[in-house]
Amino acid sequence: MKSKTDPRHAARKLALSSIFCWLFSDPLEQETVELSKELLQENECDLDLAYRIVNGVKNYKREIDELIQQCAKDWPLEKISKIDLVVLRIAIFEILYDGGKVPDKVAIDEAVELAKEFGNDTSSKFVNGVLGTVVDIKREVTQNG
Repeated sequence: MKSKTDPRHAARKLALSSIFCWLFSDPLEQETVELSKELLQENECDLDLAYRIVNGVKNYKREIDELIQQCAKDWPLEKISKIDLVVLRIAIFEILYDGGKVPDKVAIDEAVELAKEFGNDTSSKFVNGVLGTVVDIKREVTQNG
C-alpha cells in the first residue's frame, strides 16, 4: 500500500472520489475535488495532478469506455463495479492520453493500489488484467505504427 504522505497517490484518490461523484450527478470538477479533499482529509496532495486526471477522464471518457469494453469483453460497463470502472478510467487516461507523464507500470501499480484500497476482493486482479490488455494493445499499435 502507498504511503499516506505520497502526494501523487493522494491526488489519484481525490480524482477517484471526484469522478465517482459523476456517476450520481453532473460533474463540477472544482467542487468535487475540493469536497473529496475535505472528506478524505488529504492535505498534502498534488492538486495539479488531481485536476489533470479529472479533466482528462472527462475529456476522453467515451474513448476510454470503448477501450474498456474492448479489453473486458465479458464485462459490459454497467456490470463492472463502479469503483473498478473509475479506477480503470484513471489509469487508462494516464497510460494513453496524459502525454507519457507516467510510465505504464506506475499507472498500473497505482490503479491496483486504488482497487485494493477502495474495491472488493477481486478488484485488483480485474483491474490489473484489463490494464495489462490495454498496455498490450498500446504496444502493438506503437510497433505497427
